[in-house]
Amino acid sequence: MQAWQVHELGEPGEVMRLAEVPRPTPGEGQILLKVRAAAVNFPDALMCRGQYQVRPPLPFTPGVEICGETEDGRRVIANPALPYGGFAEYAVADAAALLPAPEALDDAEAAALHIGYQTGWFGLHRRAALQAGETLLVHAAAGGVGSAAVQLGKAAGATVIGVAGGAGKAAVARELGCDVVIDRREQDVVAAVKEATGGRGADVIYDPVGGQAYAQSAKAVAFEGRIVVVGFASGSIPSPALNHALVKNYSILGLHWGLYNTKNPKLVQHCHEQLTGLAARGAIKPLVSERVPLAGAAEAVQRVADGVTTGRVAVLPAPENGAAS
Repeated sequence: MQAWQVHELGEPGEVMRLAEVPRPTPGEGQILLKVRAAAVNFPDALMCRGQYQVRPPLPFTPGVEICGETEDGRRVIANPALPYGGFAEYAVADAAALLPAPEALDDAEAAALHIGYQTGWFGLHRRAALQAGETLLVHAAAGGVGSAAVQLGKAAGATVIGVAGGAGKAAVARELGCDVVIDRREQDVVAAVKEATGGRGADVIYDPVGGQAYAQSAKAVAFEGRIVVVGFASGSIPSPALNHALVKNYSILGLHWGLYNTKNPKLVQHCHEQLTGLAARGAIKPLVSERVPLAGAAEAVQRVADGVTTGRVAVLPAPENGAAS
């Protein structure tokens, strides 16, 4: 089979190599899956660089999120068990963790549902307890993680303010349903949030960026607001001023979604049921901005690493078959 492999660490476009390799052999409790679609995630780029908390042994195949097909024809969502990731014709996953792919979504959309939308659901509902009528501020609103939070916020009845970088990404955020869109390259983010909220600030802030975005969040958060720290796509990890959190009376909430897979896997299943229901009624639909063949995976991962994509990019090892009938 064909698979992308990383033999040395570095930039994805330089270290990912397409090779002919044997199909992986599942271990105990694992299952072999034919990859129908693989979604590109920022952690794929970090793994190529050796900067992610998970460091698979070299050589490894990146690709942490797929829609796959079992030998008996079931269409499923899975997080491949590294080093046999999703940028290949076949991958390996833990059988107990497989989730049914929603019928309302095609292969690429189903592949893009799991990590981003589970992260959004846990961040907004489990951690921040977002309520209908509250104001949600989403940084990087046109990206894969941010776009999911925008849709989930709207589905929860929140007023959503999206922050994006540049006119093109701002337009995408607007199309996603943001009530207010702030172009961070053209506008003062904090002033724009205060203006949009009558000076109050945002009740919940969803931050997958870190760095300057977090500094803006601390200034734009409302009384008793909640800042959900999801990641550091900017490459800069902030050091929060806890005295500021005390004086302004807001909460800083960390979210490591992957921990729920080991600490409380039943919640992951419950979340998937909620997401499947939302997809069935059209309340959420992953934004898949590009669908590329397997040969284009390395370039796609590099573009995600460079921050020039919107939504999710999907890698299709074979022509897409669409949603199950």
